[in-house]
Amino acid sequence: MTAATRRPARPDAAARGATGTGRAAAHHGEILQGVFLDERRRPCHGLVTLPVVGRGSTARFTQRPESPPEEVTVSPAGRTKARAAAVLAVHACAARRRREPCGGELVLTGDLPVGLGMGSSTSDVIATVRAVAASWGLLLPSRTIARIAVRAEGASDPLMHGSRPLLFAQREGRVLETLGTALPPAVVVGCALGGGEPVDTLSLPAPDHGEDLHAYEHLRRMLRRAVTDADTALLGRVSTASARMRQRVLRHREFPALTGIADSTGAAGVQIAHSGNVAGLLYDPRTPGLHRRLRRCARALDRAGIPQTRTFTTFATPHQRGVPPWTHTSRTPSADRT
Repeated sequence: MTAATRRPARPDAAARGATGTGRAAAHHGEILQGVFLDERRRPCHGLVTLPVVGRGSTARFTQRPESPPEEVTVSPAGRTKARAAAVLAVHACAARRRREPCGGELVLTGDLPVGLGMGSSTSDVIATVRAVAASWGLLLPSRTIARIAVRAEGASDPLMHGSRPLLFAQREGRVLETLGTALPPAVVVGCALGGGEPVDTLSLPAPDHGEDLHAYEHLRRMLRRAVTDADTALLGRVSTASARMRQRVLRHREFPALTGIADSTGAAGVQIAHSGNVAGLLYDPRTPGLHRRLRRCARALDRAGIPQTRTFTTFATPHQRGVPPWTHTSRTPSADRT
């Protein structure tokens, strides 16, 4: 395991109750999710998420010196996964600093709806781990954050690795494959199925994709080629096929209408959250008459009673290039980047 980069803290830092801040991004559901072969040719649950820029969670952690490490308070109350992550991160950071762990106060803020499949709990967890690490003057490697996130949640999205398209084993916290540097260019018209109601992920039946292994491996190869060739049409075919297979569990009543709107407006395909109600229609930004198609899509969604949420892209637009990355900062003490 690669150790985090350390910078010697000032002797009085812990006595003052060091504070750290962490941030983490969100996603917009999945492009692909199923069962795939890992490097040892063993079946493994995995997913590829659709990143969304500018939304996420922020965490602030303030140490309480000499308090028990399990004594972590969290606001808002009820963020039990983030609290569990804070305790795990405290122990991990204290071990790296060779100091006694202590509890603290965790405050979470953000703009993510809960239960729609946008990774709100994972975003909280990652921001929390980064905030705790920052309070100890550390930057933890992404794979370490992933392991803590899986222990805290049971399964985790790959948000700690940034926006690169990754096939990620969500129950094991490891990358199965780096597909490339970026998804093909797409304009995503976001919407909410199921009336925008939250989904209790734990109540969903556990999928058994064993019989679909060959189909998912085929979609994996297609997605790999779509990323390599920046092929938006192929991206849409993969995401639509994955969403259709997931319908066996989710059974969205609006799904036929959604795919019908995609076909009638010339979308490359649709994508959904495999554990939530968020969904999107994917359009190639290079398609002639794109804005006319987007307007037709919005009208069709309205007629179908499917609430439109936001429109975003898989690439940086000019106003997004100035948005700072969802990394983390430290107040006391300062931290170095690995």
